[in-house]
Amino acid sequence: MFNFSIKRQFSKKVYRSACEAIHDLNSGNRIIVGGFGLCGIPENLISSLTKRDVKNLEIVSNNAGVTDFGLGLLLQQKKIKRMISSYVGENKEFERQYLSGELELELVPQGTLAEKLRSGGAGIPAFYTPTGYGTMVQEGGFPIKYQNSREEVEIISLKKETREFNGRHFILESSITGDFALIKGWKGDTKGNIIFRKTARNFNADAATAGKICIAEVEELVNEGELNPDDIHLPGIYVDRILKGQNYEKRIEKLTISNQQPLKDDQDVNIC
Repeated sequence: MFNFSIKRQFSKKVYRSACEAIHDLNSGNRIIVGGFGLCGIPENLISSLTKRDVKNLEIVSNNAGVTDFGLGLLLQQKKIKRMISSYVGENKEFERQYLSGELELELVPQGTLAEKLRSGGAGIPAFYTPTGYGTMVQEGGFPIKYQNSREEVEIISLKKETREFNGRHFILESSITGDFALIKGWKGDTKGNIIFRKTARNFNADAATAGKICIAEVEELVNEGELNPDDIHLPGIYVDRILKGQNYEKRIEKLTISNQQPLKDDQDVNIC
């Protein structure tokens, strides 16, 4: 079992609680949040943000979860000014705030969003991609913010630069960095090295590198040297603060069950 009083001597990265870890996060900050909707999200850090007197946050995340969980909790409190996401998803409050002009929204293709974060973390200011060419992503005009009704638009997306490579058209996308990155890992050590579990790895590693200050919560926190170096997905050099989370809900957004029957050991299978 992790002993805070002993390990704090060896690593200034270890924090006692989520509230302590986000002590200097302020209104107007851009926060990059790892995970995928409800999977692999930093539940404790988000919960702590609901207790902070902050507003006008700019959140970069694949989506905002659901109304009563994940980033949806911050939307409920109207702490978010702008979302940079891939889709609205199942969050009805997200949809309502956007269509009523209470929330700004930049929609970014999912793969492009991941690359924006990865490139930002790698120090690359922009990159070319074919994704979105010939659509509103490239041509501009997407309503980022409505006024009080959907009939009037206050902010629209701008047209993006294009270039042709080998007969194919590409658009120039700016990379993304943020003031803070909030991520969630499965297992970490006191030096900040982290292992993610299965699909919870989505966006977390990219988000971590793109934040000026990366704060990570993990389900299990172990001593330095206890993790096999070959198993580490995110090196501790990218993590500034780490804490052991608790009371994870790990909700399932939509439960899907396969009707397929498992193959018997002697059953033939056609493999092309």
